Amino acid sequence: MRASVLRNGSMIYRDDVEDLVPAKGQVLVNVLACGVCGGDLHFAEHSAQLVELAGQLRGAPTLTDGLDLSLDVFMGHEFVGEVIAAGPDTDAPAPGSVVTSMPALLTSQGMAPRLYSNTTPGGYAEKMLLSAPLLVPVPNGLDPRLAALTEPMAVGLHAVNKAGIDPGTGAIVIGCGPAGISIIASLKALGAGPIIASDFSPARRRLAMLMGADNVVDPATESVFDAGDRIGTDALVVFEAVGIPKILNEIVRETPMGTRIVVVGGVMEPDVLVPYFGIAKEASFQFVQAYSPAEFTESLRRIADGEVDVEPMITGEVGLEDVGLAFNQLRNPERHCKILVRPGLTTNPTPTL
Repeated sequence: MRASVLRNGSMIYRDDVEDLVPAKGQVLVNVLACGVCGGDLHFAEHSAQLVELAGQLRGAPTLTDGLDLSLDVFMGHEFVGEVIAAGPDTDAPAPGSVVTSMPALLTSQGMAPRLYSNTTPGGYAEKMLLSAPLLVPVPNGLDPRLAALTEPMAVGLHAVNKAGIDPGTGAIVIGCGPAGISIIASLKALGAGPIIASDFSPARRRLAMLMGADNVVDPATESVFDAGDRIGTDALVVFEAVGIPKILNEIVRETPMGTRIVVVGGVMEPDVLVPYFGIAKEASFQFVQAYSPAEFTESLRRIADGEVDVEPMITGEVGLEDVGLAFNQLRNPERHCKILVRPGLTTNPTPTL
């Protein structure tokens, strides 16, 4: 079987991966499309650091339990597949059914996150195994390419839900990569506004407007908080979707009294935060990750019903041979937002961003 794997920080194409056989409770699917997640890019560059931090974590499931970085790592968690076969005594959709699933496997110990594995191929492979009880049918007629964005759009929906923001309330989104864009789309669907977005990239600012932002700001020329004052928004919710040091301290220093700061960006290294700024303004922080099963299915419904148009986010498609190229191209925000891996493709189309 063919797959692209992470080896020593780079994505490597393989055509010798062992074929998969579904066990009881599992189904085997052909991967139709899998989005390349910014978290995968981050993991490729900082895998050792993430494994170390996960080893220090208590009170929450770890994403890298038992992972051996000296071996190949399978990734790909924004996937859509077509059912091939089910394991013995397994109630599953008929072969040919198009499905997606939360990236998790049901085990005797409960639900295990499925982001990185030495043994189980993910969406950057021809085929993958899924847990039958977690399958979500893709509605008839929905392009699998669009359905592949269910998972990243659920991230934005979860962040907005955790923010407790009301319709008609203004919001600021800092960072217009895929996470920021998904937040903007969810805010727009909620009826929040005005939505002010900030990013250094002109291409990302254009995409933010397409996806629902009311105003966009180039932080090189204007502070997003000054823009909020200029526009007259009383935004008390700020979404941080950048994930670099010093951003949180800048936000809490510049925002109005009583601001809620929702942290989506994943800073891996220690950061500096001056507590006085938060105390003086009675600010609050909400750190978020992933989504609930209900938010996952709601995300797919919104895409299928046309409430959220995710087509503008898809800026390229590659086959398994070019996953490494996709990783490299995604580091240029002027070139891409979301690249889909489609195992049936053999060419790398021109970027469309």
